[in-house]
Amino acid sequence: MSTLKDLYEEELQDLWSANDQMAKAVWKMSSKASDKSLADKLEKAKDGIDKHTEMLKSLLDAAGLEVDKEHCKGMEGLVEEARKHALDSDLEGAVLDVAIIAQYQRMCHYGMAGFGTAKAFAEALGEDDATQKLDRALDKIYGSDEFMSDLAERSRNLEAV
Repeated sequence: MSTLKDLYEEELQDLWSANDQMAKAVWKMSSKASDKSLADKLEKAKDGIDKHTEMLKSLLDAAGLEVDKEHCKGMEGLVEEARKHALDSDLEGAVLDVAIIAQYQRMCHYGMAGFGTAKAFAEALGEDDATQKLDRALDKIYGSDEFMSDLAERSRNLEAV
């Protein structure tokens, strides 16, 4: 890699892998959540992640690149943490929900960093369509993160106490 375009393309590949891994973890977490609004939001989030993955594929296609996802080690670690602290834990009820929210938000924050970086690269490269698509994805990710913070603060954390 020697150019910003190279970095941008690698970021898109990495995000594609990260999204693929996150979608699987989020789907599993949705089935373990005890709170219906949490489970519903996680199911919707999984659908959103899938849409973002398709959008990333379209950006790679538009750039004339093969969709050859680089395995994202960062998300691999976050998924492993989600497995350890939520999916394979002995936690139950509101305490499990709080653990799920925490792990989901960690993955979201990683996604925010990646999508934000890709957007900045696209903007610098004059890729206006990509910039807009990545910005819309970021808005959705931020919204999902805010929902989880609100749910934790006004409900699940209080019940977990």
